[in-house]
Amino acid sequence: MKILVLNCGSSSIKYKLFEMESKKVMAQGGVEKIGLPDSFLLVKLPNGEKVKIEKSMPEHTIGIQLILDTLVDAKIGCIKDLKEINAVGHRVVHGGEKFNKSVLITPEVKKEIEQCIDLAPLHNPANLKGIEAIEKTLPGVPQVAVFDTAFHQTMPDYAFMYALPYELYEKYAIRRYGFHGTSHRYVSARVCEFLGVDPKKQKIVTAHIGNGGSCAAVLNGKSVDTSMGLTPVEGLVMGTRAGDLDLGAATFIMDKEHLNTAEFNNLVNKKSGLLGVSGVSSDARDIDAAIKAGNKRADLARKMFIYRVIKYVGAYAAAMNGIDILVFTAGIGENDPFIRAEVMKGLSFLGVELDEEANNVRGEERIISKKGSKVTVCLIPTDEELMIASDTEALI
Repeated sequence: MKILVLNCGSSSIKYKLFEMESKKVMAQGGVEKIGLPDSFLLVKLPNGEKVKIEKSMPEHTIGIQLILDTLVDAKIGCIKDLKEINAVGHRVVHGGEKFNKSVLITPEVKKEIEQCIDLAPLHNPANLKGIEAIEKTLPGVPQVAVFDTAFHQTMPDYAFMYALPYELYEKYAIRRYGFHGTSHRYVSARVCEFLGVDPKKQKIVTAHIGNGGSCAAVLNGKSVDTSMGLTPVEGLVMGTRAGDLDLGAATFIMDKEHLNTAEFNNLVNKKSGLLGVSGVSSDARDIDAAIKAGNKRADLARKMFIYRVIKYVGAYAAAMNGIDILVFTAGIGENDPFIRAEVMKGLSFLGVELDEEANNVRGEERIISKKGSKVTVCLIPTDEELMIASDTEALI
């Protein structure tokens, strides 16, 4: 069975084609700058070579058609006919309270995704565009929606509710939803498989830390809390997102800087985090280089980043009355030994013991705590696309 996985952003489309019997990635790449004059498709070939195809793509349907054309291309393609694609799995960012698992896409499901646009105005419209583009280009091929928020629908009400007037929840469904759910679900299950333990008997904290980041408390295989909230801006310090912020500070800033809601939203989503504090970059590698050059603001930004992760891991250890496993994943979690080490040092009160030699690795499944550590700490590279493909296979 061959399954195409699509992740449609507002101006981009990432894709992977899987052969499910072997879990092999047959093709992968991404479209960038949809709607701009310099849009292009970058195809990553199996030998590591990258092919860039420049083409005007004013909207998603053209981008998806170009992806499909490359899959059957005589030189860089991997299949002979598009009829070989058995199904398409889509990453959908927000499923609200309606969806607690992946579902086959029907007209009713599309309507529900559309009703969640207010909760994810940048992402859900793009996700719908991807679904509709496939309906036009591959009519009759079954499609599956895999929701970022679904894994966190097992949170108890006292964890997902905000202490606001209850009517606001009833009227607008204002609550904590959490994101990166597909990643948290994958790594929390995979680490148990990797360690040979029963996921239904584990207290796990998953730290998905990258340009966007979140932590999740996974108790006996189910999410019971997570750091992102109604939107992805809450929680950890991120590349350009502020994370946790005093609401009084928000209104104070809006008054002093004469910002409307859209301008303030832009401030906390795109101008804050590592970028806002350092003044250098949202990328942890650039921050590291700046620190080595003596930049004190860059050093402060990284310290804030690390401190917030330590706080959340500690909080979730308290929420679950203990922790058995800590998992690092995503861009920074998989590739930054220094940040992992600093987080682990800050968790020594939990009995976390760092194995410095084992931690000196990037992007490889590995235990990075010492044998006697009371908490087993692992690096598990995430694979959201494989999770989406697996859900899609199961549903069709």
